[in-house]
Amino acid sequence: MALDEDVVTAIYREHGSALRRFALNASLDPVLADDIVRETVLRVQQAPKTTGAMRSYLFRTARNIMIDNYRKSQRWPPEAEERGVAHPVSVSGRIDELLNRVLVEEAPLRLSTEHRDVLVALHYRRFTVSEAALQLNIPTGTVKSRAFYALKALRTILDEGK
Repeated sequence: MALDEDVVTAIYREHGSALRRFALNASLDPVLADDIVRETVLRVQQAPKTTGAMRSYLFRTARNIMIDNYRKSQRWPPEAEERGVAHPVSVSGRIDELLNRVLVEEAPLRLSTEHRDVLVALHYRRFTVSEAALQLNIPTGTVKSRAFYALKALRTILDEGK
């Protein structure tokens, strides 16, 4: 069942700029990046995701498109090079690295505010559990519990990107 135009417009509005940044970082070509975004949304429109996170699905789809483009460019016949025909633009081998970076940057944003606050206090600000409890005005046991469940949720979010 294909998605209707309103859903496609919502996908562009919510995820389009991040998807384009990802494609642009991988391809270094604005026209190719726009093509990748359009192809991604077209594929998602034709075979929509029924469960899980849409953003991860979009980035995986874009990554697969870039890999397909790269593989097509590698099949360029040697005869064409002998005749001086220009080789098509190939996608950088950094696609996986870029996808992982995007997923890692955006994963904390999908956590609840309480979980994100605890992780920021413990892992970014390097507070001890006691210091985090004082800073967040919650008991130390709650800090430990939220940290445990926040990391568990973060693992689940990051596993969606695989």
